Amino acid sequence: MYKNILIPTDGVRTCESAISHGVELAKAIGAKVTALHTTPKLSPHEILEIYHPQFLVGGSDAEKAQAAMAQIEALHKDVADKSLAAIEKIAGEMGVPCEVVYVTDKAPAGSILETAKAKNCDLIYLATHGPLGLSGVIFGTVATKVLSHSKIPVLVQRCEH
Repeated sequence: MYKNILIPTDGVRTCESAISHGVELAKAIGAKVTALHTTPKLSPHEILEIYHPQFLVGGSDAEKAQAAMAQIEALHKDVADKSLAAIEKIAGEMGVPCEVVYVTDKAPAGSILETAKAKNCDLIYLATHGPLGLSGVIFGTVATKVLSHSKIPVLVQRCEH
């Protein structure tokens, strides 16, 4: 059946029960887990919040802006490390082999689909909270994008907090 299950996590909103269920499924069928965390590319608005236009006047101000960007990237990496370590821990406790993947500067849905293909995953186990406000309705959620473009099966677990 399934040999490699991709479990994406955002480290913030992903419900722990979905991760546990995904790992339990892998254990039950003798599959391994590939855990994925993606740090999306910063939007122009987010970049402007970090690189305030007034910073770009002098050399030392540009250095401050670059330091601010480096700090944001370090924070993203810290969230990724913690969320991937949490999946590794759950998998380790259940005796399920786990490979971790960290992808930067990609849209989450595209990253999930690309990683599933690159790592030869045959199932994507995805937690969702549903549309997040009007933007979720207009632009779709990560789950709807993955469901509509995936060439492999996707199992979606609805999470409530």
